[in-house]
Amino acid sequence: MKNIIFRVFVASVACLLSLNPKAFSQESRLANSSQLDVILPSYHYEFIPDFTFEEVEERIQKMELDMDFELNDRVFSFIQYFTVRNRDYIKMVLARKEQYFPMYEETMKGQGMPVEIQHLSIIESGLDPKIKSRVGAMGLWQFMPATGREYGMQVNPDIDDRMDPEKSTEAAAKYLKVLYKMFGDWEVALAAYNCGPGNVQKAIRKSGGKNTFWGIYNFLPKETRNYVPQFQAMLYILNHLEEHNLRLEEPSYPLEYEYVNFDRALHLERLASLSDICLNDLEKLNPSINKGYVPESNRSMSIRVPKTKAFFIKENLAWLGDSIGKSSPIILDQKTISTAQNTSGPTSTRIIYKVRSGDTLGKIASRHGISLEKLKEWNKLKSTVIQTGQVLYIFAKGQAATTETTSRALVQNTSNSTDPKTYTVKRGDSLWNISQKYSLSIDQIKRLNNLNSTIIKPGQRLIVS
Repeated sequence: MKNIIFRVFVASVACLLSLNPKAFSQESRLANSSQLDVILPSYHYEFIPDFTFEEVEERIQKMELDMDFELNDRVFSFIQYFTVRNRDYIKMVLARKEQYFPMYEETMKGQGMPVEIQHLSIIESGLDPKIKSRVGAMGLWQFMPATGREYGMQVNPDIDDRMDPEKSTEAAAKYLKVLYKMFGDWEVALAAYNCGPGNVQKAIRKSGGKNTFWGIYNFLPKETRNYVPQFQAMLYILNHLEEHNLRLEEPSYPLEYEYVNFDRALHLERLASLSDICLNDLEKLNPSINKGYVPESNRSMSIRVPKTKAFFIKENLAWLGDSIGKSSPIILDQKTISTAQNTSGPTSTRIIYKVRSGDTLGKIASRHGISLEKLKEWNKLKSTVIQTGQVLYIFAKGQAATTETTSRALVQNTSNSTDPKTYTVKRGDSLWNISQKYSLSIDQIKRLNNLNSTIIKPGQRLIVS
């Protein structure tokens, strides 16, 4: 009996290998078919469940939707394509989804639109805010320059709001509402969003006055005939991930931020350097800033900054504002240099010190070998009261206070003046719940700790500030 079971097992493995020989590693194949104690082969593959048209149709009928969804062979073929042949695209979408869908849903509900419309951005851009089409459409919702300007977005070499997630989503919602009022059908409105209302009106005339998407389907441009079915396929798939064994292990969550208005031209690189913010985070939060520079013409533009740095920036807005607009190294005025030379000697250099928890003005002065009165004088302090995160200017001896050396000292990374804060990983912890606890993104924690993955172990110490 055991021999029969074993032969059946071997035949089954051979059958699987014939279907997908690359799914099994060479080491895992059975070396001796006479063995009775069989070790299951070790292999890596992704199980793709089978499904029928009728099963999908039944699932769609149970979905609570605010717009029509007609399953047909065209839609079903796209469901098959994305769940079988191009699963990587779905996984890419899932990795980005949480960054935008909460904001999408809020916007759609605020505009009185079906929330299902949010899935259209997946077809437009794959949820990439900086993607550009071959014809010049940009952003999550792929606005052309003229349409973007029509809906209140700036489109110029310095600032392009089509790449701003919030502004472009608001504009897309308004435009789609206009198209819906024009045609009275959401599927037709989506078609018009893709090919333009003129082409849709032409298709309606050619169809003899039909006013549904499938009624004018044969008269629409080829791209548009695929566009709406892809949208419907994506709507179905993202509501039935489990049924198709589609899971995401490492979602990407949005970085929490606050708005700060500097009321001046500024360089993101300079702001990042002076405030100890990761430049990549600043660029991700402000994708509409094309060249890393906000020109004077946009001085009233508010900048998104990580929430963890917002308090420091607001508390130090005055001196930050004097420096962030400069594209060349910071140049100190001669009056400041002369004052420092007179009070600290002919060989001094200006540095920045960021106040740490537990610091006192006396301790800082003693640590740098200067008098308390000089430290107060240089920073125009009337008392010895200081706050954590406050920036102090110190003229230390040892080098002439030339423009070059003082500039280099001023833009040095001030994070070294603060001891790193650490967290010891507990059983059940993940980078996600640690990131929420310390208001950091998962990527920030990974960078701080040189992690190549999100795998952590109990007892491991992580830097969290």
